[in-house]
Amino acid sequence: MLRDGRLEVGRDVLLEPWVWLTGGESGRITIGRGTFLNLGVMIAALEKVSIGQDCMIANHCFVGDSDHRFDDPTRPFTAQGFVSKGPTRIGDSCWLGVGAVVTSGVSIGDRCVIGANAVVTRDVPAGSIAVGAPARVVGRTDGTVDHRPT
Repeated sequence: MLRDGRLEVGRDVLLEPWVWLTGGESGRITIGRGTFLNLGVMIAALEKVSIGQDCMIANHCFVGDSDHRFDDPTRPFTAQGFVSKGPTRIGDSCWLGVGAVVTSGVSIGDRCVIGANAVVTRDVPAGSIAVGAPARVVGRTDGTVDHRPT
């Protein structure tokens, strides 16, 4: 990916051991300057995954833009390929807690905190704190309370 220009890594990015970056034949990954990917982080791009600048992605997080297909009962899972809901985007200055998963087609706004082991299946607005599986917004990073129904 790097040689093909499909992997862009900004200045001062830190990749800890066992970080795994992979892309399909045309997959693209961009990682903004100053971002930190901790031990065992996995990024998988069938089409495009972008991570903003100054993000912290904790140990064993997964960020991807596709899922394995499993809809054909006559074929083994390994032979069914992938399906995508579109690019996956993480904004600037985000923090993903240990074991968080960000799924296909999701956009996380700037300055968000995603709790440990959260599974993000829908967009998270900028400045939000989201936790759980599936993840839901429970607060704001500016300290105000989020009054949306849960």
